[in-house]
Amino acid sequence: MGAFAFILVHLLTPASARDLAARGLDHFYNLEFPEALDAFREYRREDPDDPERQNLVAQTVLFNLMLRNGALESELVTGNNPFLRRPKMDPTPEESKEFNESIRKAVELSQARLDRNPRDTKALYAMSVAIALRGNYRFLVTKDWLDALRDITAARKLDNRITEIDPSNIDARLLQGVHDYVVGSLPWGYRILGFLAGFHGDRDEGIRTVRLVAEKGVRNATDAKIILCAIYRREHRPGDAVPIVLDLLKRYPRNYLFLLELSQMYADLGDKERALAALDRVAELKRSGAPGYRNLPPERIDFARGNLLFWYNDLDDAIVYLSKSAAKAHDLDPHSGVLSFLRLGQCFDLKGERKQAIEAYRKAIAFAPRSDAAGESRKYLSSPYKRPKQS
Repeated sequence: MGAFAFILVHLLTPASARDLAARGLDHFYNLEFPEALDAFREYRREDPDDPERQNLVAQTVLFNLMLRNGALESELVTGNNPFLRRPKMDPTPEESKEFNESIRKAVELSQARLDRNPRDTKALYAMSVAIALRGNYRFLVTKDWLDALRDITAARKLDNRITEIDPSNIDARLLQGVHDYVVGSLPWGYRILGFLAGFHGDRDEGIRTVRLVAEKGVRNATDAKIILCAIYRREHRPGDAVPIVLDLLKRYPRNYLFLLELSQMYADLGDKERALAALDRVAELKRSGAPGYRNLPPERIDFARGNLLFWYNDLDDAIVYLSKSAAKAHDLDPHSGVLSFLRLGQCFDLKGERKQAIEAYRKAIAFAPRSDAAGESRKYLSSPYKRPKQS
């Protein structure tokens, strides 16, 4: 569900194992990561020597951590954070141990199979996924950016080998497309690094490749669709993303991030009515206790609504909702919490209420001192926020 994540399931396994895998995937894509983890752990116990099953456990641990820290939302919903600026996430010791041990085993098991048959595409693919997941972890958790990029490049080379052996393998092209897009988006200084030799990156080609996997992939079609939505948001193409999000919502109706994303897409298109209607739907599902929405903090919905109204310059209403989310900021993920304070300060500045604005900015800084939002708040302590002029 993130830029370098891939779901792998054996298609030719006993029915009970397929049921476990399918149940785990359904929970995974509906953001029910503890339940997904239970299913994948049981799936792994049936065949602990399968590297793909080790990867599924590691991936779920990582994505549960990302959801808790708001990293999935900053990837999927806001789509505006640069690749090289991410707040560091703090896993529990148990999470770190399970992730690292699962990846270690996946790499060892894959390598053992490759030692027997270097052209084993399933082993190459499992190795690629494990290394890519490790790269994600290094990027988001340990903040070892160069090691992370080195891992992703190594994984991409493995996928290149797969498509050389089997050109019909569309799923293996997903990382190729993501890698092309990411490298093409990196500052020049990173692109001239030695381990990127031969990979110049191509944003447009990367998008075309991800779209190919979304349309024709088997195992990675859903991942490709999710990634494509994030890319379209970054590329200011919300109209291309809306039908994909609607399709994902039909398949995974318990995933509230898709509905929040839909609201953002409509807002980007200038359709305020549909944007607010999507948030009304989230609130309705929350009130009714719908599956997947029970654990969504109501303040997260308040933040989404306040943030949307801020951009539409409905400042008084925005302040009402942002005040609610800011008051319960510690019940939110760090990303939404700090932005609640930042947006509140910006609203007050636009209304000329400087004292209240400074108070909100200081709370943003205290809440998440190392975040981008805190850095922006520091700037507004000395100079009031003003909306950028429309070009």
